[in-house]
Amino acid sequence: MKSTPFLPAAAAAALLVLTPSAAAQEGRNFESEPLVVTPAQRDAVDAGLAWLAAQQNDNGSWTAKIGYKLNNEYRFTGEGPHVGVTSLACMAFLAGGHLPGRGDYGAVVERGLDFVLSCVDDDGFVTHLDTRMYSHAFATLFLAEIYGMTHRQDVRKKLQKAVDFIVTTQNQEGGWRYVPFAPESDMSIVVCQVLALRAARNIGIRVPKSTVDRAAQYVVDSAIGDHGGNSRFRANIFGNEIGAFRYQRGGGSRSSFPLTAAGVTALHGVGIYSDEAIRQGLDYMRRNLDDFNHHYGRRESGHYFFWYGHYYAVQAMYTAGNSGHTNYWEPYFDTMRDLLLNMQDPQGYWPNRTGPGTTFGTAMAVLILEIPYRYLPIFQR
Repeated sequence: MKSTPFLPAAAAAALLVLTPSAAAQEGRNFESEPLVVTPAQRDAVDAGLAWLAAQQNDNGSWTAKIGYKLNNEYRFTGEGPHVGVTSLACMAFLAGGHLPGRGDYGAVVERGLDFVLSCVDDDGFVTHLDTRMYSHAFATLFLAEIYGMTHRQDVRKKLQKAVDFIVTTQNQEGGWRYVPFAPESDMSIVVCQVLALRAARNIGIRVPKSTVDRAAQYVVDSAIGDHGGNSRFRANIFGNEIGAFRYQRGGGSRSSFPLTAAGVTALHGVGIYSDEAIRQGLDYMRRNLDDFNHHYGRRESGHYFFWYGHYYAVQAMYTAGNSGHTNYWEPYFDTMRDLLLNMQDPQGYWPNRTGPGTTFGTAMAVLILEIPYRYLPIFQR
């Protein structure tokens, strides 16, 4: 990919096409590049899907802890049918080639879809038992992927309402936070909404360009750079933060591997593929991958940060592919595949001690391993 300076608002707006075509316009045919799916990887995915199917409730949902991230912990207020986790579990089946009424798990997806649709409020907020904007975004993304594959009009109607809710709740910063209409934003919530909007617009759902332009500027303003462009932040004297993205736009806000993965994926989501912030973000993730996995990817825990970090990192690295003289994709995925196979329990699930629970960890792990399958539109280059 070519490198360009950080984009100010006007330049960013010119690139906000919300399609994955920019890389192809640079003459690269990603879809012709071979992606290896090993027998052990396929077995792990199959075992994970079988475990998920066995955990589904009669109403189509999956049970998980309902709460929110607080610093390094997860505070939960209850446990029950979780619309966000249900949406992620259903996407894991979609990414394995199973559609409503089709495939070995078609009935599982159909029941899950019915539950998610039942959680769309009249104003478009997708919530159940007080779940928040994370869950709304995952549910909207799931509905967009379903509609793109099935063209069901009942799905389209509620999907448009869910998208309109994202548009309506965008704040003055250009982002979103845990609850609707919050005045502040953070990267972990912004990326969820951006990907939902991208998936929706890609299949013909109405998304105002101004909403995406403002979200793009928020993401660009959250990057830490080492050059003279329009980056809002500069790296510290040691340079160990170069390429990272902040949790919030304020200069004192923390940065991390998951937030950087979210930032790069959000830029891809708004149609920016060749910005200097992306290259530096990818390099930051490569530098910090081993330390991050050591702290959060232990077999007995599977921290929330680990799962959401790699849910976005796998998308960022996959989209980057072999960029210029750097092969971002293969070293990253080889490392992650080995780690995930080692973390899987013989019963087929993956752990998530700090977070919504085992169903969340399993859905995330399966989605990460399935990206080379190329079934899910949002995961295609």
